[in-house]
Amino acid sequence: MNRTGTIGVISALWAILFTLPAIAADGAMPDGFVYLRDVAPSIRQEMRYAGSKNFTGEPVPGYEAAECILARPAAEALKAVQAEIQSDGLSLKVYDCYRPKRAVAAFVEWAKAPDDPQAKREYYPSLSKDALFPAYIATRSGHSRGATVDLTLVPGDAPAEAMVTQQRVACTQADPSDDSLDMGTSFDCFDTKANTAAPGLTAEERQNRQRLVEVMAAHGFRNYPKEFWHYTFRPEPYPSTYFDFPILPRPTSGGAK
Repeated sequence: MNRTGTIGVISALWAILFTLPAIAADGAMPDGFVYLRDVAPSIRQEMRYAGSKNFTGEPVPGYEAAECILARPAAEALKAVQAEIQSDGLSLKVYDCYRPKRAVAAFVEWAKAPDDPQAKREYYPSLSKDALFPAYIATRSGHSRGATVDLTLVPGDAPAEAMVTQQRVACTQADPSDDSLDMGTSFDCFDTKANTAAPGLTAEERQNRQRLVEVMAAHGFRNYPKEFWHYTFRPEPYPSTYFDFPILPRPTSGGAK
């Protein structure tokens, strides 16, 4: 390779390095990421994978705190969504935000393990477990790039902190333990009824889903059509990077990073 070519390669490598957030050696949150509470504290958080109310039945590796972490542009966009819907007496509630790669790997291992009858009754009542991978559970998740969020709408006067209890009903029915608007299914429902434009929804369910799609789209978020709760901010700040830093407790001093 001639000198000009070598310089070009080096320049390209430096460009890549400078577009990535600096990741601390101890696994701390990289620059460019923020706790959602520091940006939009009025958004409700019910971080399912930090507890046992999820399809695995236990806290998921990498979720060492029940906190939503996102790339800053995505968090700022959610703040704008929240400001708009609050005028209608509503609030956002997030179920999952940034997801470490180790959590995704744990989902894959769960999908390979023997079936759990209770999990099947609640989260995939119409499917066999072997149908979940890779159709619903993939080896890589956009959540690990920091700009994807799972969320819903709740009444604005709902308690700031929800009491998270096991639903113990099929996800295709209303979850009595969730205070969200009626969306037709609960979160993490492995069923075609969770498709955003699924047939057979009631007028109220369709209206609630459409309201969420429209307000999120107005602020740069694109819905994943197979899951009414799943949105990705565009353009993604780190479209090719899958992060694995753990979700640690938010510093008590607070303040936007």
